[in-house]
Amino acid sequence: MAELTAFAYQPGVSILHRLDVRMKLALVAAASLISLRLDFPGIGLMALPLLSVAAGCRRSLRIQAGELRWIGLLLAFVFSARVLSTDGTTVLSVLALDITGEGLREGALVCLRLSLVFLVGTLLMATTRSTEIKTGVQWFLQPLPLVPAERVGTMLGLLVRFIPVIFEEVSRASDAQRARAVENRRNPLRRAVKLGIPIMSRVFERSDRLALAMEARCYSERRTQPSLRAALKDWVLFGLSCGWLVVLLAV
Repeated sequence: MAELTAFAYQPGVSILHRLDVRMKLALVAAASLISLRLDFPGIGLMALPLLSVAAGCRRSLRIQAGELRWIGLLLAFVFSARVLSTDGTTVLSVLALDITGEGLREGALVCLRLSLVFLVGTLLMATTRSTEIKTGVQWFLQPLPLVPAERVGTMLGLLVRFIPVIFEEVSRASDAQRARAVENRRNPLRRAVKLGIPIMSRVFERSDRLALAMEARCYSERRTQPSLRAALKDWVLFGLSCGWLVVLLAV
């Protein structure tokens, strides 16, 4: 079993836990898209309520140091790529590479935007069951013609369930390589290959076992879904959140 982390559902009684899943999916999609258009003031204004909500769900956000390390490496790569690929006024030269002020600004802006998207997605996964996400996705896709809503919902539900599994395999592979002193190799590409291949192999093996288990149990995409009901408090919170997002677009 994968360890319970912020990327797996954690039971709770917070306002996000009780919010209708359809509204959560709509708000997550809107907030993620809007965050990609915000500048520094807008990012700060969006981060304040998100951090407040995260504080209220802190018992569900059990992010481990190893998970933050990989996310930090991703942000560092994005920041470096943005800094080195943006033209402008050179403020520093390192090994014949020019670092511009515009690149530093764009790199920081992109990393902050990605951090907001990561926070929004983490809040969704930590406060919503995978079956509810599957049901909500199917509800949105059901009116669309030629779209297999049940299949798409099942795929997304399995994807959400597999995220903590992937982190578990990364942790196991990292511990095994650390025990064999693989991290002492100077070639970073070789270290990445030695880490990536076992992880992918184990993830695919577990995926095959899951597919065989589902097939052996005659799994069907047409299953009894959780009932979706939106109360008045859900609509009030949804309306306030949409109004706040509209204000952010005007910043």
